[in-house]
Amino acid sequence: MKKFGVKRLEARELAIDVLCDLAGALLFDLGIYNFAANAEFAPVGVSGLAIIINYLFKAPMGITSILLNIPILLISYKLLGRRFMIKSIKSMLIFSLMLDLVVPFFPVYQGEPLIAAICTGVLSGAGLSIVYLRGGSTGGTDFLVMALRKLFPQFSIGQFTLVVDGCVILLGGVVFRNLDAVILGLIATAATTMIIDKIMYNIGSGKLVFIVTDHPAAMAEGIVNTTGRGTTFLNAQGSYSMDEKKVVMCACNNSQAVQVRRVVKELDPDAFVIVTESNEVFGEGFKSLHEV
Repeated sequence: MKKFGVKRLEARELAIDVLCDLAGALLFDLGIYNFAANAEFAPVGVSGLAIIINYLFKAPMGITSILLNIPILLISYKLLGRRFMIKSIKSMLIFSLMLDLVVPFFPVYQGEPLIAAICTGVLSGAGLSIVYLRGGSTGGTDFLVMALRKLFPQFSIGQFTLVVDGCVILLGGVVFRNLDAVILGLIATAATTMIIDKIMYNIGSGKLVFIVTDHPAAMAEGIVNTTGRGTTFLNAQGSYSMDEKKVVMCACNNSQAVQVRRVVKELDPDAFVIVTESNEVFGEGFKSLHEV
């Protein structure tokens, strides 16, 4: 029974992965085929290279993406690992096939190139985020981005995407012989970066509040009674007075930070308070580390 339950859970996870791939691919490919390609600029990674090759040789963009991915797969395999690679190949194939077989049936945007660039960025960012949140990738420069993210976790995926895709954008400007192609590519990529970071990090984002007070116990009790959030006491010493004090630390969401500030004002108006952003919080009451 236990073995059957595990297999059932794996099948369920695979089904969710495929559905997310399909949703992400539809959004991403619409941005590439129905907005970027017609506006003649290269926005992101291998898909941007596929647009350039399609412009030069009329080669199908989806098949071209698969062929371009093969050497990148071979380079990235050892660093990213077998499980992640297999999962990502699945996503890559779905994205590439939908690019040739599905989105061409949707109407192509014929309007302002600037609007096309913004729409490309929003759709691409949303599509990629859906896959990233499931722990996958879409191939191409995404493999390089995810590999760099493992080597340098202090930088966001969006930041790496911006750097890697910049090279493709400049190549697009050369091929299309138009400075506007570079500008539009930059706008699309910047929009993609912002959407990825907003979706991926704001889901688990919140505030981290540090309170230096003479009444730590009362402060902690007031916070938990008002917000339901626990607190942590940190030992601190003032550099001027040399007095030892307790610092009350509380991780909370954005709306609870306002409540915490009210509690501090009521209990100790003279307290020293620092409120800072926290991109992600894991643990009890927040996102589980098992979801990463």
